[in-house]
Amino acid sequence: MADQRNSNTLGLLLRELLKERSLSMRKFSELTGIDTATISRIINGKRNATPQHLDKFSNCLGVPLINLFEAAGYPIEQRQEESDSDSDSDIHTSVDAIQSLLKSSNVYDDEFSVSHVEQKLESYGLYAQTEEGKNSIHKDFDEKIKSVGSIGPFISKLKELYEKFSLGKGTLFELTVIGSTLLYFIIPVDVIPDYLFPIGYLDDAIAVQLTTKTLIKKIT
Repeated sequence: MADQRNSNTLGLLLRELLKERSLSMRKFSELTGIDTATISRIINGKRNATPQHLDKFSNCLGVPLINLFEAAGYPIEQRQEESDSDSDSDIHTSVDAIQSLLKSSNVYDDEFSVSHVEQKLESYGLYAQTEEGKNSIHKDFDEKIKSVGSIGPFISKLKELYEKFSLGKGTLFELTVIGSTLLYFIIPVDVIPDYLFPIGYLDDAIAVQLTTKTLIKKIT
């Protein structure tokens, strides 16, 4: 009964989101790469959504992954402490969702943490200042975007950052921060390896959130 209630909760949420965005089930299928029959069965509560399904739904619909996890009935341990800002809260809830996804997938044994992503970004920031690093960004970004074949806030924000970097819009500090994130996305050896698709790109989304938070703090 619990699984049935969870399936119905997710189905109702997906129906509401598709209606708000004027998306048909067929169009939703095209955007996510999930066949229409599977989407229909998930929405009608006839099958459970996998973490991979939920990740694609989240990217396409622009809703927090954790919301879909909860609706689908995955156990999510919410953080009890208060966050200093909305961006902090977004990062923390995203980390919670990623940890649950990794645990349920049984394909990644290491512990995921924001500090690991921050360390990678710091090292890539130094590389982004070199000619080799800059050339790598200009040469490989478009190809990496095509290989991912995704849409949503995560990819849209990366494209926005790439445009700023290409045009040199910003201070040396800002371009270094932006460059570090673009390299994090381009280079396949991340905290979570890219070959664990689509799980391997969840830490890239965290990197984008961290960069956005850093740039906002710099402006204010």
